[in-house]
Amino acid sequence: MGDHSKHDHSGWEAVVLAARERARSRQALMVERFGLSGDVQYDWSMDDARITWSRDGKVFLTGRLTVIGSVSVARQTWLWSWANESLPHAALGDMERVRQFGEENGYPVLPWPAFKCDPELVAEARLVAASVLDAEGLWAESMDEVQLHFMIHDLVLTAERE
Repeated sequence: MGDHSKHDHSGWEAVVLAARERARSRQALMVERFGLSGDVQYDWSMDDARITWSRDGKVFLTGRLTVIGSVSVARQTWLWSWANESLPHAALGDMERVRQFGEENGYPVLPWPAFKCDPELVAEARLVAASVLDAEGLWAESMDEVQLHFMIHDLVLTAERE
């Protein structure tokens, strides 16, 4: 992306505000509807882009994961998943649509492959990506100096909850 594009700041603020409200209500609904609090365990895999939740060793919920991006704690940088060649293809989902949305609407943070990690900007980018791809929820995992940020889609109950 060239530096000639103009950033639509007021448009970005409106998109972020709408995405924040959407994510807040969807996240709360997901936790409540599927009972994702308390003694719940989870297992996930980027190789097949899946997440499962279990209780007492019994899987009760499955979903599809899309990697939004990652933060290098040491370098303090954000890298979009679509720009990360080390990720399995299955984990990318439709992230290319997020990059295109940024290009089409003058929101340069979305098509930049990487940027200096500012927690607020990372939060905004995650929220807008989740809105663009109509995610059911957001999730993050920290490991070995890397924070991974995911969207959750296509949740399916696999067993009756007690």
